[in-house]
Amino acid sequence: MAQYYSKKECERPAFDGPVQGLEHKGTVVMMKLYGDPGSGSLRRVTTAAKIMGIELERVNVDLFKGESQTNQFRSRFNPHGLTPVLEDGEFLLYEAAAINLYLANKVDSPLVGTTERDRFQVLQWMFWSGEQWRTFTTTMFDERVGKAVMDLAKDESLIAFAERKIRAAAKVLDEHLEGRRFMVGNALTLADLDVAAPFSQVDRAKFPFWDYPNFVAWHDNLLQSFPAWAETKAEVDNRMDTFLASVGVKL
Repeated sequence: MAQYYSKKECERPAFDGPVQGLEHKGTVVMMKLYGDPGSGSLRRVTTAAKIMGIELERVNVDLFKGESQTNQFRSRFNPHGLTPVLEDGEFLLYEAAAINLYLANKVDSPLVGTTERDRFQVLQWMFWSGEQWRTFTTTMFDERVGKAVMDLAKDESLIAFAERKIRAAAKVLDEHLEGRRFMVGNALTLADLDVAAPFSQVDRAKFPFWDYPNFVAWHDNLLQSFPAWAETKAEVDNRMDTFLASVGVKL
């Protein structure tokens, strides 16, 4: 989810949440995850953490109030003013894909792939998702949802450009997923979560996914087979629907 906020920035983020931890090899490692529950990028991390059995302290950063845009947040957590951010002691890490790889490494998770070739294919699709896929779904979200929140006119030419790019990538995915349940191999990996992330906003941003049946069937399987993905969908939907209703935006 892009960062949209009111003109009045909060003085400081309201960082609070339940303290939880990861017990690994006899050591409790306390890690904090900063983000907004309406974010598809945060969802990638919370889903992966649930599947890996990693408990994190959730720290809410209200993107719609501009809490990630403060000088304090930018200087301490992410100079771009984006979330999610993981804090592991003195170590800070942003970008959802990097966070998931870091967490998977901590517990030797099969979500990164179980063979050398699978691991590199997982990375291939994660990199592809960032460069060829989510860049353009984010653009469409910005235009159709973000600008509606800020009461700005949409750039229809930019929407058309993004849709062409989305359709080109969705065609690649639809062909790749024919006869497959997963992006790589025969089990869920981080590649699936990275590619599936835009479904978090599919109806709000009106992404043209429904024209690609193999792609849609693959995502339906994720929702049905992995409770963590369904649980985090509900969290995103509740946050987004509640916020949009509170500001009177109907998409």
